[in-house]
Amino acid sequence: MSDDATNVWAEVPDWGGVGARRLVRSADGPLGASLWEFQPGGFQFVYHFHHRSDELLVVLRGQPTVRLPDGDRQLNEGDVVPLPRGPAGGHQVRNESSSVARVLIVSSTTYPDVAEYPDTGKVGIDTGGTGWESHRRADAVEHAGPD
Repeated sequence: MSDDATNVWAEVPDWGGVGARRLVRSADGPLGASLWEFQPGGFQFVYHFHHRSDELLVVLRGQPTVRLPDGDRQLNEGDVVPLPRGPAGGHQVRNESSSVARVLIVSSTTYPDVAEYPDTGKVGIDTGGTGWESHRRADAVEHAGPD
């Protein structure tokens, strides 16, 4: 049986200030969603964007701050922020408030997907089979042929 949540108020693990839990999804469909809960001072990984997946952020509780390409924006309960594919959808969610914040992130989950992390010089690749693999752009080689 899947551990995916069936309710947006389901418990979310705490990974040290932040936690996430996937919601149930259609086995064959590209639409997915995850619950994210941020303790005060908690944050979502690093600033990033996807090349193939659109996302939609919905604030369920609290007042998280989202970093977007044009700067930071404090959000309130009920706010919805579209995160399109590419650099225009760059984002990082964090909680600078004194109370817990919970957001729902809905995603088109298209494979293969590539996520870029401009602040760290890394890219993530998800082919839909084994999960995300991260690589440093600085370690890129000229081509995939023999050395």
